[in-house]
Amino acid sequence: MSKALHEKMIKEALAAQKADIGVIKEKRGQKFSIADAQAYVDAVNGMTVGEGQCPNVIDLHVKSVNAHFEILKELTDYVRPEDDPFVEHYQTPAILEILYEADPEFKKSMDVFVDAIADNEALIGKEAVRRYGGFYGPTCVVDFAFCPGSVTNVVNEILKPLDIPKDHKKAILSSKSWGMNTSYGIGAAFAASLEAGKTAAEAVKDEIEMLQLVYKDPIAAQDKLMTDGGHSSFVVKEYMQKYKERMKDVVLKAVEAGVHYGNIVTVPAYCVGDIAHHIAQSMYNMAKDDVVMAILEAETGVLENTLYRGLEKGFESPWDVLSVATGSTAAGAAYILELDGFTAPMVIDLLTKRFFNYIQKYPGRGAAAELHNVDFMDMIHRGAQIIDVEPIGNGGKVRGVEVDLSPIDNNEVLANPQRYTYPACAITVRFSAMMRLADFPCLLTSEPVTATLMTNLIALNPERPGSPARVCKDCAVCAFVKRHSYCNWNKSV
Repeated sequence: MSKALHEKMIKEALAAQKADIGVIKEKRGQKFSIADAQAYVDAVNGMTVGEGQCPNVIDLHVKSVNAHFEILKELTDYVRPEDDPFVEHYQTPAILEILYEADPEFKKSMDVFVDAIADNEALIGKEAVRRYGGFYGPTCVVDFAFCPGSVTNVVNEILKPLDIPKDHKKAILSSKSWGMNTSYGIGAAFAASLEAGKTAAEAVKDEIEMLQLVYKDPIAAQDKLMTDGGHSSFVVKEYMQKYKERMKDVVLKAVEAGVHYGNIVTVPAYCVGDIAHHIAQSMYNMAKDDVVMAILEAETGVLENTLYRGLEKGFESPWDVLSVATGSTAAGAAYILELDGFTAPMVIDLLTKRFFNYIQKYPGRGAAAELHNVDFMDMIHRGAQIIDVEPIGNGGKVRGVEVDLSPIDNNEVLANPQRYTYPACAITVRFSAMMRLADFPCLLTSEPVTATLMTNLIALNPERPGSPARVCKDCAVCAFVKRHSYCNWNKSV
């Protein structure tokens, strides 16, 4: 694949990341407005169709972002922090319903799957109990891979024996992994019912009913979830109806072009979260802290410098661009921790122990409570392996590209933690900022970068579903909770 394509991918990914960082730096501590996200929309509108790429896939990304932005502007000027995590969960429900109406055979397959959820009462009950009790340890319930305790892992188990087309199975699987079909995470209804005083058997039935609703009537399911959760920033159902109407032609053209349904339900969802979530009141509040802001800026520098090092060296594959992008910021995160004497295993151990105390203290915790802690742990676990010396680690390289950590060393704030605490005892400042980011690591992992690069990669292979990731994640928590045998990454539909 040509160097020109790799350069295009890098420029588009960096444009998305820098748009977010620029707005956050300017607006931190202020009140959020939907219009603040214009810079990110402009960056997305700069995406082009490269060599060998399917234009319909790029369209799914670009037009979804624009639809999301315009609809939110019509409905509100402000999204409160409690509502902002869900803004990227309103797209897949609408797109699934477009596919249901356009393809009766796909709808028929989905109906078979919905019925099979009820037929798998024992499986659903076991997984709900395990989630509730913390059997798997810290878990990302909506993991983009086959992590034990995730929706993806359970859905895969239900799908495997079903007599429906394999491509339909893959699409159903994609719709609740990188495609975010509603905000529901497995075990949530079970936990709520049990804590409300129902029997375990009744709680399992409630769990099955909710899971079925998510796939049978996704817009209604998401509306119910948001209503029950007290969402008040705008009328969620109105958003989804408007989005469905605006995206119908784009989706149907993608179908006609042969884009896999698994990609159609995925691409439009994960690219919109920067509007009213990453660029949002919660981020403005968090980034008021100078050290937090410095970490976001320094990590963006690490990302940029390392990607251009890779471009100069030459990438063997477009997938290497993604690996180097995510690996560079992972290495940077681990490096920042080590500046204060913290190793990745220390932090993973700390957050894992905290998890088990947390579920004792809050048995009715939200199903997604620890998901970003898990993302953070996986990131620093990978980063520590990258920066460790050879042959124990990768000697500071990703895919043969040396990670440039100088933006961290040269950052005025990160180099002078004594200015942000008791000066003679400034040995935990950077770590404390990293713990803030452990709950919200979206611009470290980085989601806008991953979304942009994944769209580019899917556009090269539109007929093959790009999600969920069919690889072993080497989950960080597995260093302390032995759960590898419960993972189905190599047994996917």
